[in-house]
Amino acid sequence: MRKAIKKILVIDDEPDVTRAVRLTIQLQEPVWQVIEANGGERGLLLTDAESPDLVLLDLVMPDMSGFDVLKQIRLFSDVPVIILTVRDDELDKVQGLELGADDYIVKPFGHLELMARIRSVLRRAEGITGQPAKPFVGGKLRIDFNRHQVTVGTREIQLTSTEYRLLEILAHNAGWVVPTETLLSRVWGRYALNNSDYLKVYIHRLRLKIEEDPAHPRYLHTARRDGYWLIPPAGTSQRPEAHTQDPRPSI
Repeated sequence: MRKAIKKILVIDDEPDVTRAVRLTIQLQEPVWQVIEANGGERGLLLTDAESPDLVLLDLVMPDMSGFDVLKQIRLFSDVPVIILTVRDDELDKVQGLELGADDYIVKPFGHLELMARIRSVLRRAEGITGQPAKPFVGGKLRIDFNRHQVTVGTREIQLTSTEYRLLEILAHNAGWVVPTETLLSRVWGRYALNNSDYLKVYIHRLRLKIEEDPAHPRYLHTARRDGYWLIPPAGTSQRPEAHTQDPRPSI
């Protein structure tokens, strides 16, 4: 059963920002709990002690960099993390995503956009419940949709909620090219349609985890200028085709 009450940890040394975030969340979701940490060290302690459902993390803090905080968090927790910062540099966005952030929002932010992105990340973290689904099997790659478990041969692959969501969509459309815009919308929401770097970073991360040779992928392929496709399931001979819309319904 999904939890009705969420616990959101805000790690930011600017009181005006934490106050604005708290008021935004409590206006939209009055029962949610917002915890504030005024620095990186305090944020790490509260992440461990409070087990929040989501972390909103600033990059620029006096005691330690938000990148360093994120590195430390990923050593002991797979909690979803949204970076919330004034730094709009493309390299910062890519670095944050590569370190394991689930999304990146630039200040000043719109209240509606912030809540939409928070809800989107939380949905990915919870997964989607429904009827039991038949596992995907292609070569040594196996995806158990009911258990949210990915294996390659005998090796279990540890994925973040965002990585799993991306692979799940590709697997439900295996053998077809899924357009870049579709993947961005389905994984990160409509606010991310202009951020194709998100997708490139996560495709790279997935290949590092599931491919024996990421430079020459066996499972996850690029259709240049179109999108990405996952090999079809075992026992089928389907080959990828380019589409401007979803070729098949995907979750």
